[in-house]
Amino acid sequence: MTTPVASLPVAVPTMTLGRAWVHDLDVKMAEAKNAGYQGLEVFWEDLVYAAKKINPTSTEKDEATMLQAARYAKELCDKNGLVVMALQPFLNYDGLLDETKHQENITKLKLWFKVAKILGTDLIQVPSQMNLEGTTGNFDKLVADIREIGELGLKEDPPVRFAYEALAWGAHLDLWQQVWAVVTEVDLPNVGTVLDTYQILGRIYGDPTSPTGKQTDAEEALAASLKEMVAAAPALLPKLFYVQLSDAEFIYPPLTPTHPFYDPAQKPQMMWSRNARLFPCESDRGGYLPVDKVAKVLFEDIGYRGWISMEVFSRTMSEPGKEVPREHAQRGMKSWKAFLTQLGYNTNDD
Repeated sequence: MTTPVASLPVAVPTMTLGRAWVHDLDVKMAEAKNAGYQGLEVFWEDLVYAAKKINPTSTEKDEATMLQAARYAKELCDKNGLVVMALQPFLNYDGLLDETKHQENITKLKLWFKVAKILGTDLIQVPSQMNLEGTTGNFDKLVADIREIGELGLKEDPPVRFAYEALAWGAHLDLWQQVWAVVTEVDLPNVGTVLDTYQILGRIYGDPTSPTGKQTDAEEALAASLKEMVAAAPALLPKLFYVQLSDAEFIYPPLTPTHPFYDPAQKPQMMWSRNARLFPCESDRGGYLPVDKVAKVLFEDIGYRGWISMEVFSRTMSEPGKEVPREHAQRGMKSWKAFLTQLGYNTNDD
């Protein structure tokens, strides 16, 4: 019998509950528990700042302190009845042209393996490369890079999995199909992908620089993308390691160089993401992307039944006050329940 969508395990990223330099892990985990989440995506940033509490002069290269921070995080998880669904983000790894920098990343990954093991997770998320300078989008190079970490992960006990994600502002890969092509070519059991409704819709449907908030061919592009997703389903489903749900604010006036969110070093989708992501069903806050259309395909046409992560980034995550983690945690769970109702999955017999 197929698991009801309403029964799927729900996680929240630690960063979604507040930035690490403002909000401590113990507060965020307590709020995640109180809101009813089963799991967490632990952000590396949170561990770095937890390590600084242990040793103010430590850096993320200080292995002993980072492992101590990981043990502290695991104790908090156990105390609050939470599991670590994934560790993320292993940033800006793929496509590096400088071999020295590449090897530095491989060295860093070996520390991530140790941290993941302490946290009790076998999954690391790898976003697509964000930096254009010093990188390449050469397909063979990207495949070789992702295969390398995949093979390293297979040597771990237990093996470590990797969820490769297409960022809407990726330097070379910004569509789920492009990342999926790499994953398919790598062809390792522990290398898969993660689909994020914002990353999909923010790239092909929404446009924060437009007065309409939409790209000119938004509906057609989304329909075509979802058709490709359904066609890929037999191979995609076993490699779809988790799903992230989020929406975004309608930006008006549009995102231009005079807008408060504007950053010349970022693509519009990144500025939008960093400042104005929302949970699904938050139209009262300006949410408008058709998250439901993507979710319907994932749940009904593809048959996805795994972890759901309520991932949001926002300018509000850096605001002080214990109410921030509480509000974000509660909003995320309220969103999930409202989304189930919107999709018609508010019972256990969907």
